[in-house]
Amino acid sequence: MHLDPAIDGFARYLATERGFSVNTVRAYCADLAGLATFAEDRAVDTVDGLTLELLRDWLWTGTQAGLARATIARRSASARGFTAWLTRDGVLPSDPAVRLRSPKPGRTLPRVINRSQMQELLDRLEAAAGADDPGAVRDLAIIELLYASGLRVSELVGLDVGDVDLSRLTVRVTGKGDKERVMPFGVPAQSAIVRYLRAARPVLAAAVPADTTRPEATGGTMAVRRAAGADPSALFLGRHRQRLGVRAVYRLVAALLESMPGTGPAGPHALRHTAATHLLDGGADLRAVQEMLGHASLGTTQIYTHVSAERLQQSYRLAHPRA
Repeated sequence: MHLDPAIDGFARYLATERGFSVNTVRAYCADLAGLATFAEDRAVDTVDGLTLELLRDWLWTGTQAGLARATIARRSASARGFTAWLTRDGVLPSDPAVRLRSPKPGRTLPRVINRSQMQELLDRLEAAAGADDPGAVRDLAIIELLYASGLRVSELVGLDVGDVDLSRLTVRVTGKGDKERVMPFGVPAQSAIVRYLRAARPVLAAAVPADTTRPEATGGTMAVRRAAGADPSALFLGRHRQRLGVRAVYRLVAALLESMPGTGPAGPHALRHTAATHLLDGGADLRAVQEMLGHASLGTTQIYTHVSAERLQQSYRLAHPRA
């Protein structure tokens, strides 16, 4: 079997039988597409040419190119999953990746915003929203909800208006593996969402995009882009009155965190890390935080106990006279 249709079949298996998310399947396919290119450069274009030596060479080449240990570990996992599937389906007589090893990904502590910084950030958003700018009102609701509930950015942008229960202060989200869970949020987030739904979303839904009549080349002819109606179900609206995208939320959070001290990625995940750490600092049970974040394994959640321990040590060193 040629590598390309085999990879397509594996992708369908992951999506339909394993229930993996679109993003996870895409990541597997990207890794395996790189493997196929590497193999074809060595005159291998069928699955029976996948040997342990070739797979090791592929990982070694990535290491020599400076790829992170986490990337190499992910590539190894993609290759092992692919060849195991081929073996189970009888395409390969034996699994060439059984003895394939990869470095354990290094676990770095996530970026966490302290409480005073978080309050400063929210104060800035509140001041901007006070000017009745619908975009600023929406941004305040986004950040309040991310911090209050620890949502993933993909979960946030996937929310519909009906997913939010403002009377019970809960939001229903669909996370990784299409698993649904109900998340709580607080009164500040409730107030920000109510304000957005009443004052900002109707304005964003009624806004006419500036380029609705911009001519575009389509198949050698000129066509006119028509303005699409506003998405009636999406909670957060972006440009062209459609559902807000992941990149827009990344840009928003990155701009807010740009001037704040701290190391680590300045994206929406920093607010998820912050929510989890502040919950544990406040005495929340680790299992409850696991459920809130939608982690399949408690081990994934335990990284936040390390974050809290480091914060405790730092406070001790600064405050205790015998530290």
